[in-house]
Amino acid sequence: MSAAVTRNAGRRAMLPQWATLPVVFGGIIVLLWVVVGITIPLWTPYDPTMLAGGRFQPPNASHWLGTDALGRDVLTRTLYGVRHSLPIAALVIFCAVLIGGTLGAIAGFVGGLVDSIIMRLVDVTLSFPPILLAMAVTAALGPGLGNAAIAMVIVWWPIYARLMRAQVLSVREREHVEAAIAAGATRPRVLTKHILPLCWSPIIVNATMDFGQVVLLAASLSFIGLGAVPPTPEWGQMISDGALHFYRWWIAAGPGIAILSIVLGFNFLGDGLRDFLDPRSK
Repeated sequence: MSAAVTRNAGRRAMLPQWATLPVVFGGIIVLLWVVVGITIPLWTPYDPTMLAGGRFQPPNASHWLGTDALGRDVLTRTLYGVRHSLPIAALVIFCAVLIGGTLGAIAGFVGGLVDSIIMRLVDVTLSFPPILLAMAVTAALGPGLGNAAIAMVIVWWPIYARLMRAQVLSVREREHVEAAIAAGATRPRVLTKHILPLCWSPIIVNATMDFGQVVLLAASLSFIGLGAVPPTPEWGQMISDGALHFYRWWIAAGPGIAILSIVLGFNFLGDGLRDFLDPRSK
């Protein structure tokens, strides 16, 4: 008995710490949505913006999630919604990491007045509630997914600036950095070759977990009329339409489940990446 227990414990120890059921589940969800977004025009029977049946049809064999107020197939519009939500979220995260990471690295490495100016700008931006700041910027620029993306970048870049600055401040005190400086390496080379490569792990983990939150914020902006413009099949806009017809529950159920699955998928995936990139984390 003890030998069998020892063998089982050894097998569990051989498994990567991050290879758990939630991580696999999250990865499958994200992969499925990516595949759907790429391939949906090849197999969907309906156009997301055109009439597909009678108005307010409940779920049936022809329309698995029913139809909306204009007779459009809700399932088709829900699946097409990923083609707007995921690219916008990817663009926002990329720009936020690029802008925030660059400014945070400069602030942490240069220090002094430059550090004070950048971090005071970060503090001012973070002092506003994210949804209110995004609403204010989008309202000033006008509705549309492009303007909503700009607003969300403004909301998210300070997070990565602060995170990158903290990483740079930690790494720049290590012995290999001091050795590079003593060997005559230039400051840009020290930053790019000896410091930044060791700072990206928490950035990647945070970006993965923020992906779902960006999707959620984009849907929130569309829900209040500051994001996607009809007839764009965007999840927040579809939930807003469903709120106008509360007792036709199927109109909002599809996009609501889609948002939930995306947020859960990226949260599970982010947890796994955290354990993989930092085995000391529990």
